[in-house]
Formats: sequence, C-alpha cells, structure tokens
Amino acid sequence: MSRIAPLSLETATDATRPTLEGVQKKIGFLPNLFKTLATAPAALDAYVQISATLGKTSLSAKEKEAVYLATSQVNGCDYCLAAHTLFASKAGLAAEEIIEARHGRLNAFATLAHQLTETRGHLSDEQIAAARAAGIDDKKIIEVIAIVAAQTLTNYLNNVALTDIDFPAIENPA
Repeated sequence: MSRIAPLSLETATDATRPTLEGVQKKIGFLPNLFKTLATAPAALDAYVQISATLGKTSLSAKEKEAVYLATSQVNGCDYCLAAHTLFASKAGLAAEEIIEARHGRLNAFATLAHQLTETRGHLSDEQIAAARAAGIDDKKIIEVIAIVAAQTLTNYLNNVALTDIDFPAIENPA
C-alpha cells in the first residue's frame, strides 16, 4: 500500500485537474505516479514539463527507453521498471532487449545511463571516452544526463511513496 495517498481526478485541485486529464488522455489511463505527484502541484507541473521537453531530444524512442530502464534498474524502482517495460515494448524493444537495457548492456545509451546513475554523475575519463567512441556526442551525453535526472525524480518518488504499480507486471524483475 502506498505511503503517500494518490489523488483522483475528483479529489485533485482545480490547478492540477487539467494536467491530470491531459496525462489520462495521452496515456489512456491516469497512472498512480501522476496521482501521487499531484499532491505537490509544482512537482507535477515540473515533471510534466520536463517530460514533454525531453520527448524532443535527438535520441530515438528505443534509446530513451534504454536510458529509462537502466536508470530505474540501478535506482531499484519497480514501478518505473513496469511502466518502461511496457513503453519499451511499444517502442519496439524485444523482451530480451529490455532485460539487457535494464542492466546497461543493450547499447551505449543504456551503458551510459547505468554508469551515470550508479556513480551519481561521477564518470571517469574512460567512461566518457567509451561513450564518445560508441557514437554518443556531447549533445547526446547531456540529453542522457537530463533523462537520467528526470527519471531519478520518479524513481525516488515511487521508492519513497511505495506507489501501487498499475502497469502490467514484469516477468523478470531481477
């Protein structure tokens, strides 16, 4: 059971209700993550804005999902792993690719995200050189950092709140 009670559309404030309705329309349902974020309207607005902005990065949908999965794995967020397993499969990642992404092995983006999260941004010169050698330029390095930062927000929120998972269960949680 969640340690922070999620709001519903009916209990949301007039300030947050339109945002929640927009999320519901876009995703097809209103995930508990957003209902929980709605408790703090500024946090909800910030997350929705950064998510929309990061949707415009130069990374492909598969590359972004690899970053989300690797970050969530390192941060131990079962909620985000369930959500991004679904989103990654919709982006075209196969089940075995999703597992590889979670462990930072799918591609250079997953590796970089795993390393960034694990080291809290303290990458070695060798790690940065390896990312560049794999074709990740400085623009993409910064975009990966931004995605990791946004994902860490939701990972930490879900880990603190114990947000009830309302996405399909993942087959291999380890």
